[in-house]
Amino acid sequence: MSTVKSNRSQLGISGTATQNFTLTAEAADGTMKLARGNAGATTQDVITVDANGLVTFDQGTQIPSGASTSASGTAVDFTGIPSWVRRITIGLSGISTNGSSITQFQLGDSGGVETTGYLGAVDGSVAAVSAALLTTGLGVTRSGTAGAGSVFNGVATFILIDSVTNLWAGSWIGARSDAAACLFSGTSKALSGTLDRIRLTTVNGTDTFDAGTINILYE
Repeated sequence: MSTVKSNRSQLGISGTATQNFTLTAEAADGTMKLARGNAGATTQDVITVDANGLVTFDQGTQIPSGASTSASGTAVDFTGIPSWVRRITIGLSGISTNGSSITQFQLGDSGGVETTGYLGAVDGSVAAVSAALLTTGLGVTRSGTAGAGSVFNGVATFILIDSVTNLWAGSWIGARSDAAACLFSGTSKALSGTLDRIRLTTVNGTDTFDAGTINILYE
């Protein structure tokens, strides 16, 4: 059996250079790189693997879970989140419920969604209502700023802080579209295992989503 050795290989034979890729391992430090373009004339780095095996996606990566989901029922679950995910972005548009309970995000692992132990608070631009601590999730709304028919839009972001303790931090920035009010919150939560699911629900668990669209991006 023979072995072919090369420190640079072109993948693709298109006459358009940007439709080909080149794999190189020319650096003395053991770095390997996948780049767009022809061998010897690449135009854009795509993936770099350093000597320690650390993978860098040079152009970034965002993978949608799929088509957007209509909010309905007492909870909207996103499951099957890959174990390599380090950042999650969730967009909400036109979300409303039939009640006044605080809307919130909760994280979970293979053991299920975790409903306690969140370290955060939720606040907003309504002067008559004070910020509120929230230990059950990342708040999207807060008491005194929402009721049946209130409509919310915004973005939640979660970032993995420590993969050993499965510690995540999250933030939300949003606003009502039926009234002049902004809302914002932050939290952190250490899970018992690797995150694989996120839930949008309410604190009382019985209010029902009656409108809106939600989608998720993994990085």
